[in-house]
Amino acid sequence: MQKMFKRPTQHMSPDDYMRLAIVMAQKVPQHPFGAIIVQHATGQVLAQGFNRSSRNPTFHGEVDAINRCAAAHVRIDWTTLDLYTTAEPCPMCQSAIEWAGISTVYFGTSIPFLQQHGWRQIDIRAEEVARRTPFRQTKVIGGLLESECNALFKAAHHRRLKP
Repeated sequence: MQKMFKRPTQHMSPDDYMRLAIVMAQKVPQHPFGAIIVQHATGQVLAQGFNRSSRNPTFHGEVDAINRCAAAHVRIDWTTLDLYTTAEPCPMCQSAIEWAGISTVYFGTSIPFLQQHGWRQIDIRAEEVARRTPFRQTKVIGGLLESECNALFKAAHHRRLKP
């Protein structure tokens, strides 16, 4: 099991949490989708994840973090959690977030940006999945450290194009 981030002595800013998601994304530079799950009342990072789709096509960063959180915190109240991810959750990941009950999602890079830069993406935005989930009121907040996250995906795309 991976070493978890230490519990902060005081709440970190949303930018600080996104920087932790970026650290996770850097573990797989060719697919820099990293995510962390934070208990918003305490600021504690409960789980982290990164893209492992080379092992399983459904193991996106958000799904990896959700699975790790579920394994480590069996009785957690998911509505007390926030998820930070380097890219806007795809419909599969946002649906997993909705089923889990995570209250707020923060992302850096948008689906349109990924599409414009050669990444295959289903053309349904996370906000639409959240809006069409009548049994949840998930907040989706985009553009957090957007330029830093965009740089990860631009670099990865260029690496994939090199022979």
